[in-house]
Amino acid sequence: MAIRRAVVRPLWLPVAAALILIFALVSAVTVIAAPLSRRRRPPRLALFAALYVFADASLVVAATALWLRHPLPGRRDEERWTAAHGGLLRWALTLLVAAGRPLLGFQVQLEEPPDIAIISDRPLLVLARHGGLGDTFTLVNLLLSRYNRHPVIVLKDSLQWDPGLDIVLSRLSACFLPARPRPREDVAERLAGRARGLRGSDAMLIFPEGGNWTPRRFRQAIARLRRDGDHRAASDAATNAHVLPPRPAGVLACLAARPDLDVVVIAHTGLDDLVSARQVWRALPLAGRPMTIRWWYEAAPALRIGPDDRYQWLRAQWAIVDAWIDARKARESAGGQADSPPPRTQAARGLDWPDSAAVTELGGIAGPDDR
Repeated sequence: MAIRRAVVRPLWLPVAAALILIFALVSAVTVIAAPLSRRRRPPRLALFAALYVFADASLVVAATALWLRHPLPGRRDEERWTAAHGGLLRWALTLLVAAGRPLLGFQVQLEEPPDIAIISDRPLLVLARHGGLGDTFTLVNLLLSRYNRHPVIVLKDSLQWDPGLDIVLSRLSACFLPARPRPREDVAERLAGRARGLRGSDAMLIFPEGGNWTPRRFRQAIARLRRDGDHRAASDAATNAHVLPPRPAGVLACLAARPDLDVVVIAHTGLDDLVSARQVWRALPLAGRPMTIRWWYEAAPALRIGPDDRYQWLRAQWAIVDAWIDARKARESAGGQADSPPPRTQAARGLDWPDSAAVTELGGIAGPDDR
């Protein structure tokens, strides 16, 4: 951390300026070299890369300006400090998601439950499946821009090498987790500590799978469960081919620390099969394959149960996520309607489907008043 802050951050702004210029030149040259290409992958990616670097460098500049105005932690208004950094993150993500549509063909289709106002006035624990291109940025932007939530994000510490994200997310109480925890490091307790601090419009976002879904990680996860002797979980996971088995420790620690939290579960599909750079390259632009997001919630009283029952609840939710993805992919293959009820698959037999959802097409992500 000391090396990153002492070396990377001071060098980032001049490096960012050079990168923006290079990406802009690459975009111009590739357009001239292949003026009749319909897909125009190189200029699309180069322009988006330039925009990403610009947004990230802008976060560094704006966050530094905020620190210069309020350098002493004891004299800050913490609520306004947090809101200001949330606004910076919202601006950057809205810019990237909005630019993703014309440049990359990126689209979002949102399916919401009809009674979302019920959970609008209290903190949430948000559990999301992890898979596909840009899902973290899209979901965080959804929380910020559409639902006016303050996200407390659990993510890998490798993202701290991104200077803008490192500064802003650290000031928003994000929890950066190492890929391999140090001996005696209690990761679950760190998450529980974040959960205890939730208040108001906070939404703690956790990806219980621990990483993006890929076929390789799917096979490795099942093998890990078998090595650990959890053969029932391994057998269930093998039937849920679209998701990784959820790792329960962090989720259970948060629910134990804050039994008053309502829980939101987010499923999404559309781009999750793009698991390599080559596949992404061949798919660009992404028009015609939106990222479809559906979410539902469980009220806190329903989860005031023992740890074992909460674990079974989590596994059941992931079976529902898998079955929804499976049904969605089947309908798309058959050219069916997106809003028809999903069929019961083997993975979700005996489970209750969430209530029907309202479907909204999103370019950028609209605020609540724009729905």
